[in-house]
Amino acid sequence: MRFGLFGKSSADKAQAAQAANRIKAEIRELFGLPEAAAIAVNEIICADPACPGTETVILVMNPGEKTKAFKLQMALAEVTREALLDLLQTDAN
Repeated sequence: MRFGLFGKSSADKAQAAQAANRIKAEIRELFGLPEAAAIAVNEIICADPACPGTETVILVMNPGEKTKAFKLQMALAEVTREALLDLLQTDAN
């Protein structure tokens, strides 16, 4: 497993950081998280043939609660609000 930002140009890293910040803001809004909650968003590339390739991993660390981990089988730039809404539905179940 490798992080997807290694080997990328400065412009690509800036775009990835912008996408991660957008995802964090949308997660905070959709999940109704307080400012005290920490959100980590990373793009990971798995070299194992059994892996889907690039995925986005989102960790939600809300004080007093267990950390929640979500995986989306898509790159950071491909993550849509609809995909995040699906995560919210999954979390509710």
